[in-house]
Amino acid sequence: MASTLLRNPTFFSSPSLPTFSSTITTPLSFHFPPSSSLHHRSSTPLRLSCSISDPPSPLPPHSLRRRRPDYIPNRISDPNYVRIFDTTLRDGEQSPGATLTSKEKLDIARQLAKLGVDIIEAGFPAASKDDFEAVKTIAETVGNAVDENGYVPVICGLSRCNKKDIQTAWDAVRYAKRPRIHTFIATSDIHLEYKLKKSKKEVIEIAREMVRFARSLGCEDVEFSPEDAGRSEREFLYEILGEVIKAGATTLNIPDTVGITLPSEFGQLIADLKANTPGIENVVISTHCQNDLGLSTANTLSGAHAGARQLEVTINGIGERAGNASLEEVVMAIKCRGDHVLGGLYTGIDTRHIVMTSKMVEDYTGMQTQPHKAIVGANAFAHESGIHQDGMLKHKGTYEIICPEEIGLERSNDAGIVLGKLSGRHAFKDRLTELGYQLDDEQLSTIFWRFKSVAEQKKRVTDADIIALVSDEVFQPEAVWKLLDIQITCGTLGLSTATVKLADADGKEHCACSMGTGPVDSAYKAVDLIVKEPTTLLEYSMNAVTEGIDAIATTRVLVRGNNNYVSTNAITGEEVQRTFSGTGAGMDIVVSSVKAYVGALNKMLDFKENSTTKVLSRKVKVPA
Repeated sequence: MASTLLRNPTFFSSPSLPTFSSTITTPLSFHFPPSSSLHHRSSTPLRLSCSISDPPSPLPPHSLRRRRPDYIPNRISDPNYVRIFDTTLRDGEQSPGATLTSKEKLDIARQLAKLGVDIIEAGFPAASKDDFEAVKTIAETVGNAVDENGYVPVICGLSRCNKKDIQTAWDAVRYAKRPRIHTFIATSDIHLEYKLKKSKKEVIEIAREMVRFARSLGCEDVEFSPEDAGRSEREFLYEILGEVIKAGATTLNIPDTVGITLPSEFGQLIADLKANTPGIENVVISTHCQNDLGLSTANTLSGAHAGARQLEVTINGIGERAGNASLEEVVMAIKCRGDHVLGGLYTGIDTRHIVMTSKMVEDYTGMQTQPHKAIVGANAFAHESGIHQDGMLKHKGTYEIICPEEIGLERSNDAGIVLGKLSGRHAFKDRLTELGYQLDDEQLSTIFWRFKSVAEQKKRVTDADIIALVSDEVFQPEAVWKLLDIQITCGTLGLSTATVKLADADGKEHCACSMGTGPVDSAYKAVDLIVKEPTTLLEYSMNAVTEGIDAIATTRVLVRGNNNYVSTNAITGEEVQRTFSGTGAGMDIVVSSVKAYVGALNKMLDFKENSTTKVLSRKVKVPA
């Protein structure tokens, strides 16, 4: 199903604004069995209409959303307001292959601000020079972009409990209007014994002194996390959290680091900490739930129900191992059930930006969202069962608890305009705007001619095709190398051969020829001859964007540099070898494949240029 966005999404926060209303009619691919009474004998597509002014769910119109409370680090004036802390750029980037360039991080941070997240954890500044500069840039730009309602996101940097990390984090985030330092140390017995090799008394002293040090730098917003709190002794947690509160912590984050708790257990943990930690009334309680047992969203909601008022999440649920609680799932669960089940909880998220944000993170990280992923999956609003289709035709509320437009998803354009080879720039630009893309003139010109090229070969260009083309042009790393031309000879009569022409950053053209076991193999070998950067291809996948032999192909690759590109893992303290993803799109599968490969190489070379590269030969111990 093609994912599309509402025209000109706007953040509404005042009850005095008029109700947003729009009606969208679309052809859907409904498959009725021949024996069904609903079977269509006509080839005319079945059309459904969806109106935001009369949604089939308990979701309020955007004009009736409650106003976001003024930001105070250690308390929230409205006890029902829940802060959303997004850690896509930090924990999310720890997913294998999810390496982001500085430009991509800045783009995602800007999109998160449009979404309205309260806190953006922009990274782990001590991990590398590139991480530091990316966090600093986000703090200087996104962290100072105050909107007409006074909203500006808090920009947070993660640090381990040592002075060097904390100083580095502060040096990166201090330029934001609302800077925050997030520091952590492990508290479970298994971590104390095998990782830290320290006593509980020593850990309490470290935590207290490091929170005090963070406050001494001039940072008035300090978050503390007892790592692996889900497996830590309750009495120890009460004690260490009480001490960091006295030292100046403003937010206490309670992580289920290994995702081991059940919702009832995690909710009880939050309730116990709220009832037994001295000074807890002077801070905001937060949750951070990993998804190892598939319970991160449920645990997060259970924590909110028990009294947590900051929830740490990531877009599409990406993150370490099995990932984190998904922002879109948590936010929409609160929006759907906050009043009815969760005691009136609400967030400041403008949910109409969810689909666009999800798509951006998916394209930049190269981590494809599973079709049945809740809220943002391709099948989330698809109905194929005859019984379900019958219900949807009679009333959409029978099988949809969320109107798709609430998350920025249209079923098709309401003007009935079909784009093809005769379509002009104005119609194409208008459709891009409806899809949620705001492009400069140069980007528009490039994508328009790509669109015209595709339209010459396809009878009809769909929204999915347009999204793939935009992703291939806009959601790409800065070009160190750019594909100019490629010629392939392949078949059963001999070895495949490829001739590839690339342009470097200065515009100089380079050409190479190579043979291989197939067209893609020979093309990749020719690219390697030009780039001269030893690389191992780890993953290769290809998908058709739409049905038909003339569909656009999207390719994703994952590569690892043989020169050991590494950075520091924030949680384990280890130097980890980085992998780099790339995506490409085109009607020629070989061209799509080469674009993806060159994109991954560009990411790797950008990381090499902006980071201090080290040989992967040792582990970094967590300093005292």
